[in-house]
Amino acid sequence: MKYSVCLEAFFHDKPFHERIGEVARLGYRAAEFWFTDYTFDGAGLRPGLKDFDAIADEAQKHGVEISDFAVNSNEGGFGGSLVKATDRQVFFDRLSGQIEIAHKLGCKRLIICTGNTLEDAPLEDQRANLVSVMKEAARIAQREDMLLVIEPLNTYVNHPGYFLETSKAGFEIVKDINHPNVRLLYDIYHMQIMEGNLIATIRENIDLIGHFHAAGNPGRNEPYIGEISYPNILREIAALGYQGFFGLEYFPTIEPAESLRRVRAHLDTHLQPPPEEMPA
Repeated sequence: MKYSVCLEAFFHDKPFHERIGEVARLGYRAAEFWFTDYTFDGAGLRPGLKDFDAIADEAQKHGVEISDFAVNSNEGGFGGSLVKATDRQVFFDRLSGQIEIAHKLGCKRLIICTGNTLEDAPLEDQRANLVSVMKEAARIAQREDMLLVIEPLNTYVNHPGYFLETSKAGFEIVKDINHPNVRLLYDIYHMQIMEGNLIATIRENIDLIGHFHAAGNPGRNEPYIGEISYPNILREIAALGYQGFFGLEYFPTIEPAESLRRVRAHLDTHLQPPPEEMPA
């Protein structure tokens, strides 16, 4: 499994580009981040353009692939909201700039957020606008050899008001867009909160999934904490022939390097045969 470490969540005492070397020394060969012009410092998002020359140099030096990053913010505050008709050009201007940065970093995937639900527009109009924008974005992505992954988020705990709150709705939107350069980002943490039924949903929709995110629930901490059996999920994903990345987007409860060591050991148990079922 190609694990990708979300750099925003780890090693906040290091300059951002140096976090790549830290995850490489732990045996990880892919990394991702949230935004190009904000960095999470452990308490909140700090504005400021990341040093992409340094990131590219560190990634090449350590043999780490930048798997993905986000084009726009979840609520649409920067980069545009896909459900808001007046934000259409804002989004495409942002997308163009982010693709340029992605090429610089050798990154082939970009995360797309939908924005929050608008109170003054019918839901069907907001959905139609999202689909229309993404159909045009898909053609751009095809030309630029990029994969765009739309992310549903939970509205119960972390993102109240977000438009796309279930994978069920997300998969239908991806089907309506009907383009190989657009897929869904299936965040297991968010979808456990909203829907559950994780393995069956993944099994039924694996061809529509372009990236995974993982964290323990409740708490959004290490994947070995909480109610989600990640080794079982990973065993299923591997059996389905998934070839993409599995992003570790969680907040550690212990020292970051030790956390990532323990998480890797835990997740890799999916490589072992499952325990035999108890006899009837």
